[in-house]
Amino acid sequence: MQVVTTVGLDIAKSVFQVHGVDAAGQVVIRRQLKRRYVLAFFQKLPACLVGIEACASSHHWSRELKTLGHTVRLMPPAYVKPYVKRQKNDTADAEAICEAVTRANMRFVATKTPEQQSCLTLHRTRHLFIRQQTAVINVIRAHLAEFGIVAPVGRKGVEELLNVVTDASDKRLPVVARICLAALGVQLRRLKEQILEFDRMIVTWQAGALAVIRYARPWPSWPRPSAPSCWRVRWRRSWSAAAPTMP
Repeated sequence: MQVVTTVGLDIAKSVFQVHGVDAAGQVVIRRQLKRRYVLAFFQKLPACLVGIEACASSHHWSRELKTLGHTVRLMPPAYVKPYVKRQKNDTADAEAICEAVTRANMRFVATKTPEQQSCLTLHRTRHLFIRQQTAVINVIRAHLAEFGIVAPVGRKGVEELLNVVTDASDKRLPVVARICLAALGVQLRRLKEQILEFDRMIVTWQAGALAVIRYARPWPSWPRPSAPSCWRVRWRRSWSAAAPTMP
């Protein structure tokens, strides 16, 4: 009976493609798996090398398959693409992954831990909120410019515009426009508060990570010069002392 030694797994949202070969490179498995059957399928396989493209949810599946005893290697999709032999589809992608993971010069991606992915989620969410903040500011400026109300670029300019919106005595804004811009102002303040909270979380996480590194890795001591270098220094000093001086 042929034993699977290498598997190329093309992950997706619902349907996964599996391509497995034996030690001689002969195809043993080529099938589709629904998401709920993936772990049960790999539980029945002996420990083998599993290749996955480093894409969405790949780190999750890498951790899950490692707990089952398999050796998982993540690869950048750009490095797998040259091994696709025909038109791009799930079957061809799984075969290309199975071929690429066996290459000795292939570069792999380290599997992220849940803590590392949490930090990455924090940074990406903060970046999303910053883009939303910029979009809201641009909308506020564009709407008020339609009524001839402009302000300088920067935070002070935005605050001036929001003060105009909240000033009921300013008759340049119609009631409907004032209500809409007031809602945008509330959304902008909430985004700023959330971004500041994310900043505090990042600083706290960074301080904890530095503390762990500081205690885990002792401060390196500078190596002393080797004996030959000491001898060279002594020889240069003796030679310079013995050399005649110019009058």
